[in-house]
Amino acid sequence: MAEPAKKLWRIEISEKLCKGCGICVDFCPTNALKMSGTIAAISDLDACTGCQLCDLRCPDFAIQVFPR
Repeated sequence: MAEPAKKLWRIEISEKLCKGCGICVDFCPTNALKMSGTIAAISDLDACTGCQLCDLRCPDFAIQVFPR
């Protein structure tokens, strides 16, 4: 039986709003995010499962996750 198609996700990070706390990176269960200097960045978009923990935990509303 064929595997179901993996749902793809888009992560948007506002560099203006991100204060570099790293909470989103800490809560990401698949390591799809990383810190790049003083702001959050995408390290592996294909690893994103769309759990939205990063979005929910960001105290500055700097990150959003959408279906692609």
